[in-house]
Amino acid sequence: MSTSLRLALYQPDMPTNTGSMLRLGACLGIGLDIIEPCGFIWDDKRLHRVAMDYIDHINYERHQDWPAFLKARAGRRIVLLTTKAAAPYTAFIFQPDDILMVGRESAGVPEDVHNAVHARVTIPMTKGLRSLNVALAAAMVLGEAIRQTGGAS
Repeated sequence: MSTSLRLALYQPDMPTNTGSMLRLGACLGIGLDIIEPCGFIWDDKRLHRVAMDYIDHINYERHQDWPAFLKARAGRRIVLLTTKAAAPYTAFIFQPDDILMVGRESAGVPEDVHNAVHARVTIPMTKGLRSLNVALAAAMVLGEAIRQTGGAS
């Protein structure tokens, strides 16, 4: 399976979540963008333990910072997964070349990044609860985007 959808991780904090999303990308044929700095050393053993041998099967690119990511992905629509959005992801119309972006586990994304993306979606949750694990949220929304866009391109 292969598609032009991509998943972007904005300054990830946790190597285990990053490893899980690398594995998700490998299994679904989705490329990943890692927007640095990361909150861990890239060769952290926890990252490799979760990504296992899947890291050799993933198309991923590390970007020095937010401006470098924007330059590399110019012309593509960035859809931010955030608890600060009004639109549920199930009501959003995804495009085959969208980049789905998740924020830092500890802080999301800063206001300037939040305002710079093309669209924002949220996962409806039980009132009073904050958020899902970022890797789980990415998998849910990515699944819907693949369903809408026909999966493999």
